[in-house]
Amino acid sequence: MAVSIKSAREIALMRESCRLLEDVFSKLEKAVKPGISTKDIDRLGEKLIREHGCEPNFLHYNGYPASICVSVNDEVVHGIPHQAHILQEGDIVSLDAGLIYKGYHSDMARTFGVGEISEDARKLIAVTRQSFFEGIRMARAGNHLYDISNAIDACVTPHGYGIVRDLVGHGIGTRLHEDPQIPNFAQRKKGMLLRAGMTLAIEPMINMGRADVEWLDDDWTVVTEDGSLSAHYENTILVTDGEPEILTMSGICE
Repeated sequence: MAVSIKSAREIALMRESCRLLEDVFSKLEKAVKPGISTKDIDRLGEKLIREHGCEPNFLHYNGYPASICVSVNDEVVHGIPHQAHILQEGDIVSLDAGLIYKGYHSDMARTFGVGEISEDARKLIAVTRQSFFEGIRMARAGNHLYDISNAIDACVTPHGYGIVRDLVGHGIGTRLHEDPQIPNFAQRKKGMLLRAGMTLAIEPMINMGRADVEWLDDDWTVVTEDGSLSAHYENTILVTDGEPEILTMSGICE
């Protein structure tokens, strides 16, 4: 496993890539309302990314046909935007996207409620978000990779939710997906030692029901096998000798 340790110059470029992506998300969140199509969200996201002089890193990645993954209700991740798919009051929608700034990638995801949502849906979104923060408490030099995984699991499991096992977080830098892979569920081994300068995309994907997922016939959209709601929360972070730095969060989106 070849894990990239970023230089000060590379970290500065990643900070800017992530800052620009956060700005995109702050505008996308305001657009998430009943009546908008998932394709219109994708169009807006791509427009905002390009207005920053950047490239959407999801577009055509391994054949993915859009710039923003828009996943609604039981869609876990990689939902393909469609003009005919209109958001309805009470839906929850996960947006997952990234951009490339001067050769460096950023990646983040949020799940938003569309209008008024159920208390159960609100709790799922809140626990998914909290599990991310429990995980990154462990993301510091000298700890081990699976300390992150174990902390996420310990936050989620008491609620009876299913933690998706088929998809994991990842390293990020000059490529969207770098080593290491970062599971969101408990591990028996310690995993690799974390070092300052690692940049990671940590992304719990949590189902209200069972953990099992399946792929639709489009070969992209991942859905919960039991039809339950799913939430997704992701940030790009920097491992340091002290507290981790959340590169995609300066307070705009929270």
